[in-house]
Amino acid sequence: MRFALLGLLAALIACAPAPRPADPAKPDPSSEAWYGETTEQLAAMDREAERLFDRREFDSAAAIVTQGQPLQSRLLAVPRPTLEAMQAASDLDDLYGRMLLRNGRYGWARSFFQKNAARWKNWKPQTPVSARELQKALSAIADCDRHL
Repeated sequence: MRFALLGLLAALIACAPAPRPADPAKPDPSSEAWYGETTEQLAAMDREAERLFDRREFDSAAAIVTQGQPLQSRLLAVPRPTLEAMQAASDLDDLYGRMLLRNGRYGWARSFFQKNAARWKNWKPQTPVSARELQKALSAIADCDRHL
């Protein structure tokens, strides 16, 4: 009886469906050509907006910041953004925060600087760039706090 029960159990186990094959690894979007091109485009927009901001052409700088936001979102939507993409996204948010700070929108500016602080605090592995960017964001937050 035991052997019959064991035989029946073995037969049932043998009839079970085969395990599902593992899903093929998805390609890393940050290694695709569009990602590098988008990163370079956003970085160039950051530089141009910064130049305009320094020349006190605030409306033109704001227009570029607005145009850069969809690129920023696309770059940050991948599972592991590159350091260069994170830097370009951070520069855009930093400039937007400074523009808000200049316009007396301290709470809104603070939220952009906080986003950068969180971004760089959680960056792995920590680098001199991420440490410098974190300190820059924390300093900007403190500046906002002085006005609130």
